[in-house]
Amino acid sequence: MNSVYDIQALETLCREPHRRKLFCNAFFKKALPLEKCLEKAPEIAGKLNFQSLEIVERHDSQRDGATKLVFRASDGHKIEAVILRIASGRTSLCISSQVGCAADCQFCATGKLGFIRNLTVAEMLDQVLLAKRLLREEGRTLRNVVVMGMGEPLRNEESLFQCLEILRDPRFFNLSDNHLLVSTVGIPDAMVRFAERFPKIRQALSLHSARQEVRERIMPVAKFQTLEKLKTVFPALKEFMVEVLLLKDVNDGPDDLSALIDFLCGTKAHINLIQFNAYSGAQFTPVAEEARKVFGDELKRAGFKVTLRYSLGDDIAAACGQLAGK
Repeated sequence: MNSVYDIQALETLCREPHRRKLFCNAFFKKALPLEKCLEKAPEIAGKLNFQSLEIVERHDSQRDGATKLVFRASDGHKIEAVILRIASGRTSLCISSQVGCAADCQFCATGKLGFIRNLTVAEMLDQVLLAKRLLREEGRTLRNVVVMGMGEPLRNEESLFQCLEILRDPRFFNLSDNHLLVSTVGIPDAMVRFAERFPKIRQALSLHSARQEVRERIMPVAKFQTLEKLKTVFPALKEFMVEVLLLKDVNDGPDDLSALIDFLCGTKAHINLIQFNAYSGAQFTPVAEEARKVFGDELKRAGFKVTLRYSLGDDIAAACGQLAGK
């Protein structure tokens, strides 16, 4: 059975453009219950797959307004997404692209699962749709979608690109490009293809160290996707984000700072300094907030735009690096 995200199937089953538009507005943009949506186009009832995931757990932070949603797919695998209710009033959603992850970054719980499988386009989009329904009940709207949850998005390139096309399609979710973001450990060829197809959608490079030997130690993928290779991508990216998770006595010293400045020299990189969020079995120690601020101030003096990112939801294992289907 075709998915509800298949526009050709929708056009075939609901040939009257006005009714089809009413259904799409109700289903994708307003995130109304399915029965209400089908009142707009009853002829498609039972003829499309309207949902690939179901929410089996919901965990709400008692500290900062984050919500972790645990979804179960039809094959029983679980994935996680995180709603972030920012203090400014904006609402963002962090979605997953894979079950598990093959990158095995040493600071990330998802990597400990190993790679299980890629998510389908429908499974990626269902995370957005079901989160929108929850937010609608709160009187909130979803402003930003970031592909930064479980998995390496550019290892699921075809589904990722289709997902982004539907998220920005006026007939579906109608999100603007500058409200979408994709994070990657750094796969140069795929990053260039992404930039060519979606020049206005931001990419975030999970760099974490500009010293090759350090990056290899904490990110095994760096042995193949070297800093030298990553640097060749910069001209295609224009403006982009760089994520640096500071780990005490690993990548927070003067040599690390100097290497980072040299590596990004001449780019318009916006650097996010991220706090380490502990998980069971983790071997690292967070860098104190004041030390992160000092590190960030030096980067600012070097001419970079810098943000000290405070991860939300760490009391419910929903912060950066903590998603592991548990």
